[in-house]
Amino acid sequence: MADDSRSLVLARIRAALGSAPAVPEVPRDYRPADPARRGDLDLLVDRLEDYKATVVPTTEATLEADLARALDGLAPLIVPPGLPFAVPGSTVDDGTRTAAELDAFAAVVTCCAAAVAETGTIALDGSAGQGRRAVTLVPDRHFCVVRADQVVQTVPDLLARLTPTRPLTLISGPSATSDIELNRVEGVHGPRTLVVLLIR
Repeated sequence: MADDSRSLVLARIRAALGSAPAVPEVPRDYRPADPARRGDLDLLVDRLEDYKATVVPTTEATLEADLARALDGLAPLIVPPGLPFAVPGSTVDDGTRTAAELDAFAAVVTCCAAAVAETGTIALDGSAGQGRRAVTLVPDRHFCVVRADQVVQTVPDLLARLTPTRPLTLISGPSATSDIELNRVEGVHGPRTLVVLLIR
C-alpha cells in the first residue's frame, strides 16, 4: 500500500513538472573575495589550529622529508591512487578493502581539491591523489597536503572551484562531536587526528 501511494505521488509530480521543468533564477549575491586582501594562508593555519588540526609548513622541495618526519614511523600506511609524491612503505588503495580492513591502517595520506581560509575547510573530491571517501574517513589519522594555490578566501570561492557531480567531502579539522553532555569526543565520524602539510 505504501509503495502504491508513493508511486502515485511521484507520478503526479512528474506529470505536473512535464518533460522540461523551468529552473528558477537563484540570486547569487554572495560577498565576493577581496583581491586586495592578503594573509589567506595565515588565516587558514589559524582556523585549522583552532579546530585542533596540526599544520606542518613545507615546500615542494622538502615535502617528502617533512611528511616522513610527520608520519614518525607510523605503519601501516594507505594512500589513494595517483598521489603525486612518494610515501615509502605505503599501500595503494585498490578500492576493494572494507571499512574493517581500512581500520587496520594507522594513517592515510592524500592531497586535496581546495581549501577555504575563512572556515579552515579542506575539500576532497575523490580525484587522483584524494581517493574514495572511505579511505579518508576510516583510518585514525589523515595527513593531507594542501598547496598555497589551492587556498581560496571564502566558501563561494571554493564551490566555484569544485565540480558538484563529484563525491565531495568537506573537512574542518579532526572529526569530533560534543553530543554527549557537551564533552568533546574526537574520531567519531572520521579521523581522530588531522595533519595538514601546507606547501607555501
